[in-house]
Amino acid sequence: MPHVTKVPSGKDIRRRIKSINSTRKITRAMEMVSAAKMRRAVSSVIAIRPYAHSAWSVLTNLARAFETSQDHGLLEVREVKNVLMIVVASDRGLCGSFNTQIFKKIREEILHPEKLKINRIAGKKILSPVRDEDVRIDFITVGKKGEGMVRKLKKEIVAAFADGVQFMTVADIKPISKIVIDEYLAKKYDKVVIIYTDYVSTVVQKTRIRQILPISKIDIEKQIAEMDVVAEEYGLKKPMQEYKVEPGPEEVLQFIIPRLIEMQVFHAILESKASEESARMMAMRNASDAALEMSEDLTLTYNQIRQGKITQEIA
Repeated sequence: MPHVTKVPSGKDIRRRIKSINSTRKITRAMEMVSAAKMRRAVSSVIAIRPYAHSAWSVLTNLARAFETSQDHGLLEVREVKNVLMIVVASDRGLCGSFNTQIFKKIREEILHPEKLKINRIAGKKILSPVRDEDVRIDFITVGKKGEGMVRKLKKEIVAAFADGVQFMTVADIKPISKIVIDEYLAKKYDKVVIIYTDYVSTVVQKTRIRQILPISKIDIEKQIAEMDVVAEEYGLKKPMQEYKVEPGPEEVLQFIIPRLIEMQVFHAILESKASEESARMMAMRNASDAALEMSEDLTLTYNQIRQGKITQEIA
């Protein structure tokens, strides 16, 4: 028996139009809320970038200590067998491909850990002879979605921070940085990296992975180059200065390195938060536009049906 497609009645179409318009009101409201949150998050990112640039610059001035000393436990380079990966995702969905891109990056690193096996410090790249399948990766997650991703991949979670909103100051990062520093000094992990989303613009966000420990001079120089672009944008770039260090580089490094780790994690979380709200705002805007288009198409169909009925009645 041939399939007969039922032609929707005017009443059905009116009901659908009402439902779509109701949905559009919700997505429009969510877009406006996300836009307000995005502006606050972007302001925080812009505010911390000059500080991050200055922190990297100070550390670069102390770079000779990297060449002459490995006494600090956080500078010690080991063969990479165990990796601790910090994942910064969102607490909620409805933010486009934001979390999907993070999941893809995690999966890529797990399936192909070649780059994770490379430790970089003092201008050198040290490749671990450990086989890819023997590299163990554990996780610290920030955001409920990040925790869900890791559990889906059946990987060990060292700590899970469900509410990303709680990280509003550098001091709030201490629970994460303490785990990172303590576990690395205890030699439980040979490398610590962070996966986060870098805020480029309202419509462009990039998923990145960055080495946190051991602190790498190569990464510092790369970070400085990236931050120089930001510094120039805000007129903050200054000529490199020579510092007189007292009591000495070693003592200063003992204090600076833990602060630097906190700053790196805090910076990544702020970048991710700005990216998340931007992605959510764009997703809600696209949903609102799609709902408007559907509503207009259905209204046109409804009017055509009405016109047809009127013509039929006149005839």
